[in-house]
Amino acid sequence: MHIVIMGCGRVGSTLAHILEEQGHSVAVIDQDRDAFRRLRSGFKGKKITGVGFDQDVLVEAGIEEAGAFAAVSSGDNSNVIAARVVRESFGVERVAARIYDPRRAEVYQRLGIPTVATVRWTADQMLRRLLPEGPEPLWRDPTGAVVLAEVAYSPAWVGEKVQSLEEHARARVAYLTRLGEPMLPAPGTVLQEGDVLHVVATESDLARIADAFATREPGKGGH
Repeated sequence: MHIVIMGCGRVGSTLAHILEEQGHSVAVIDQDRDAFRRLRSGFKGKKITGVGFDQDVLVEAGIEEAGAFAAVSSGDNSNVIAARVVRESFGVERVAARIYDPRRAEVYQRLGIPTVATVRWTADQMLRRLLPEGPEPLWRDPTGAVVLAEVAYSPAWVGEKVQSLEEHARARVAYLTRLGEPMLPAPGTVLQEGDVLHVVATESDLARIADAFATREPGKGGH
């Protein structure tokens, strides 16, 4: 897959290296030519100097052949504008924008732009929004019936007890990762922004659980 990244800061350069290592072709856009110094000497992708929402710049970066676009510059507005241009003008479906202000993130989500707030600003989480979606089994038992999988959830669950989410989805959260550290949820554990949930379930039930995790209206209970 060809992937275009706007912003060559720490996250942008890290994304570029990881994606290239995975065999993807990569183009990085940044207004500051010096920013490309963050890319290692062996980087084989394109380095485009320019504004990431300029259509000519995007075309030069190969957006017309791209399967995904990541907007990870230092400006919220630039990231969202670029993401919308890429989705609406070039028809790229896998688009993600980094947002500093989490209060804006919900607004942009309603515009159809998946966002990653600064608290959750890791290359790993951004990759999950660019590459094929769905719960990915991390482990399965010898029969293949039971799996341990990371499952995404609606931001509306943040601030609620993990137990409430389990009851709503009829699922079991085996553990969660918070700020890079694994922890076992206790009955009173409250879900925080950036938490990554790992569910143990039968593989045939994963799709239902993922749908349940993704559906909740803000302000409503989990039942």
